[in-house]
Amino acid sequence: MDSLDFFDQNPVFTREEFLAHRNAARSPLTSRNLLALHVARGRLVRVRRGLYATVPRGVEPGAARVDPYLVATKLAPDAVVAYHAALQFHGKAYSVSNRVTYLTRRRLRTYRFRDAEFVAVRCPAPLRALPDMGGNVLDQPHAGGRVRVATLERTLVDVLDAPNHGGGWEEVWRSLESVEFFDLDAVVEHALKRDSSLTVARVGFFLEQHRQTLMVEERHLAALRAHAPVQPLYLDRKREPGKLVQAWNLVVPERVLSRSWGTVA
Repeated sequence: MDSLDFFDQNPVFTREEFLAHRNAARSPLTSRNLLALHVARGRLVRVRRGLYATVPRGVEPGAARVDPYLVATKLAPDAVVAYHAALQFHGKAYSVSNRVTYLTRRRLRTYRFRDAEFVAVRCPAPLRALPDMGGNVLDQPHAGGRVRVATLERTLVDVLDAPNHGGGWEEVWRSLESVEFFDLDAVVEHALKRDSSLTVARVGFFLEQHRQTLMVEERHLAALRAHAPVQPLYLDRKREPGKLVQAWNLVVPERVLSRSWGTVA
């Protein structure tokens, strides 16, 4: 497979992937020069240092669409599209956003490319040593390449654990309520991996609030309830006042209890 064939089959790729394709026996400098040549000729777009996107034949580089999920997947070796970006990838986000969140074990700065903002979220400490940062990660074809993305089950836990990366409580609730089905065993298993009583309580409260629509069984709630906080905690880390939901020892704001979204989360 020559370079042009490689470009056609890899809409977004790293320099290391191209060097591996070119064969380690060849000069890395020659391969880098070849990439620079194709950028100059308009066959490639340099997304950032060491990361390239292919320009379809007959399209101007500035007009070529570069898929943000493919880019996010390549921004770190372990990158996983997550949080609100995962909801959007799965078609379940209530609102559309150009902010693309991805999980990684690394500390990386926010990066902008064209109209997209790529936000790295460092994996929670209890999950960093686990395969796939705790699992529930899909590797699936998309836009001619492959995307590593969190499952909806993991995403439910993720956005309740860090609602700021889900767009706030209203966006989180409305988005999750658009999902018709969750593998609840997977949700419970992933929630317990977090080693956080607050996260467990948030997940438990959400599932109990949607018990009928999501067909939540008592065993799911009991498994979570066993790890709920011993002392009352606020649903929101800003300590927004609300009503104590005793089953979860969770102080929940009225707007979340009643799902009346008159204020911005």
